[in-house]
Amino acid sequence: MKGIVLRIRIFTLVVVFCSVLLGAVSIGNAQQGADTPSAEATESLKKFLGTFYDDRMAQYTLAFRDLNGDGIPEAIVHLSGSKWCGSGGCNTLILTPNDGSWRVVTNIRITRPPIYVLSGMSKGWHNIGVWVQGGGIRLGYVAELRFNGKAYPENPSVSPAKRLEGKLRGKVLIPSAQGAKPPYEDQST
Repeated sequence: MKGIVLRIRIFTLVVVFCSVLLGAVSIGNAQQGADTPSAEATESLKKFLGTFYDDRMAQYTLAFRDLNGDGIPEAIVHLSGSKWCGSGGCNTLILTPNDGSWRVVTNIRITRPPIYVLSGMSKGWHNIGVWVQGGGIRLGYVAELRFNGKAYPENPSVSPAKRLEGKLRGKVLIPSAQGAKPPYEDQST
């Protein structure tokens, strides 16, 4: 009798463990899906970037993340090139899908990688962290940008953006501008 009870307990533990493991895998896959755009979305983003600016020398670094919890990833695009960069940094676009194309949520100026998605949220959107340095700012820092219901702050060096102090809670989306690519297939045309 004790042997049967022991087998039932072991079987129950195995079933519970497998259920927990399966749930964790499902959640992980759901989260991965929320940050992985469809092929159509990726193609429409490329087309949008190619028409957004007329600068054949510009390049971009890109990450996708569901910032507003709707299950559809937004695009975070760090631009680089003479029209998009100055001594304080370059522009970063926060884009959201819009009827087969993209809509600019915010065009954040004077940013440098790394660019973070932070764990905190404002008005239903994840806070963003960007590196600020140059253009008169000698010691760089991460600035926190909070969504105000319509957009993120456009300038991370002034209020309402705020300098993050202490431990940063979030994940790096764009670690550097290395590997930036042009929005056009053929740079010569």
